[in-house]
Amino acid sequence: MSWESTLDQKITDYLPNLKWLRDEPLSRHSSFRIGGCAKRMAFPKTAEELIVLDGFLRELGVRTILLGNGTNVLFPDEGVDAVVIATGEMTQIERDGDCLTADAGVSLARLATVAWQEGLTGLEFAHGIPGSLGGGVVMNAGAYDGALSDVLSEVTALFPDGVRTVPVEELHLSYRHSLFTEQPEAIALRAKVRLQAGDRNAIKTRMDELMARRKASQPLEYPSAGSTFKRPAGHFAGRLIEDAGLKGASVGGAQVSGKHAGFVINTGGATCADVLSLIEKIQKTVYDATGVVLEPEVRIIR
Repeated sequence: MSWESTLDQKITDYLPNLKWLRDEPLSRHSSFRIGGCAKRMAFPKTAEELIVLDGFLRELGVRTILLGNGTNVLFPDEGVDAVVIATGEMTQIERDGDCLTADAGVSLARLATVAWQEGLTGLEFAHGIPGSLGGGVVMNAGAYDGALSDVLSEVTALFPDGVRTVPVEELHLSYRHSLFTEQPEAIALRAKVRLQAGDRNAIKTRMDELMARRKASQPLEYPSAGSTFKRPAGHFAGRLIEDAGLKGASVGGAQVSGKHAGFVINTGGATCADVLSLIEKIQKTVYDATGVVLEPEVRIIR
């Protein structure tokens, strides 16, 4: 019996309420709108469902790909022989004093909105970041001089040896780096952020200012995965790409945005191969001109 059939039966027997899709197009679940099918795709609503499912996958030795909101990922055109676990339906948020504890699937933008509604300041930078809290924890997401490392208190995660809560001091947070980039088999389930009481009007004003800056400077009208490259030490990736004369350069349907050269966008019908070819072209051109190596920020699934 194939792993797919065995797993289908286990889901029927033990997780009958789990949303479980077969041969699901990943382009529907990626902000790039690119990607073939996943053999199976799961949408747990609770940490408990995810933990049980993870146990089955480990038992069967099935490849697993964890997905938040799909805003920083590039899936292959041929799809993946794997189970993709999407956390987007894990959406509980609780307040305890000046802290918010939220499931990994909560979007950072929604968490920032809830903080504002509750009169809590510290998450304004996250307003407009489309990714999930879980993905944000993994990459220590940030924008406009703010980052999750500024407010994270602890993360509860599933490790191969069980569930445990990790304090911020042990998360190894730095620029686009965390304990979870070091241990990719670990799965963030929920996180707590410690905020401060603030003025709702001032919080909202700051959020609106940052959203206006984002809309003015980023090509939000096109599918993309956000910033394509990490910021190289002492430089800005977009400036290096623009100075190399690559603004507007394209391969197939993939293009360096004319609005912000740090973004590779899907102008329509772009394939994973198009994006990868354009990324390689950018890397080579910038390196030849400056000696700077551009490292992709987008998570490339092979």
